[in-house]
Amino acid sequence: MLTSVDLEGSLDHLRAAPVDNGTLEMIVRRPAIGEREILDEGTLDLAVGLVGDNWKDKPSSSSADGKAHPDKQLTVMNVRCAALVAGDDRDRMAQAGDQLYVDLDIGIANLPAGTRLAIGTAVIEMTEPAHTGCQKFRARFGADALRFVQSPEGKALRLRGANARVVTPGVVRQGDRISVLRSDAPGSRAAGG
Repeated sequence: MLTSVDLEGSLDHLRAAPVDNGTLEMIVRRPAIGEREILDEGTLDLAVGLVGDNWKDKPSSSSADGKAHPDKQLTVMNVRCAALVAGDDRDRMAQAGDQLYVDLDIGIANLPAGTRLAIGTAVIEMTEPAHTGCQKFRARFGADALRFVQSPEGKALRLRGANARVVTPGVVRQGDRISVLRSDAPGSRAAGG
């Protein structure tokens, strides 16, 4: 496992992720607690998120009705950070528990809540709830990795990942291009392309 010094020394590499046009590097389905399936292709659905994933079956203390939180339907992680903490081992990367691993700057400044991403034939939307590290992340990747993703810089870059929801159902495939769909509203950045 990498030390805090090693992790902090990799910040420039993490910050260099594409801003507008990224790539879907890995899709992971969680059919049951503790299980992971790395997919070449996945279907994103309005009601269940990633088809075959257990998100819909997980209760949430942060949702009004105690059921699966609609704004936590999907989690997106920067693949550069996942590879860093997992040592480039795809099976270990999948243990982070996220569904979509992307080579894209998913930081708050680049993709604030409401920003939409076109991936394959689907569109997802970044949501407000923070996705933070937990004791499972610590057990899998070490205390230094958890401190790193929970640091102020780690939180700003969303190194532990970001929550999202499906807004247009469709099929996503490993290697798909990701286009950031930006609003042309006053004060926002021009549409990315």
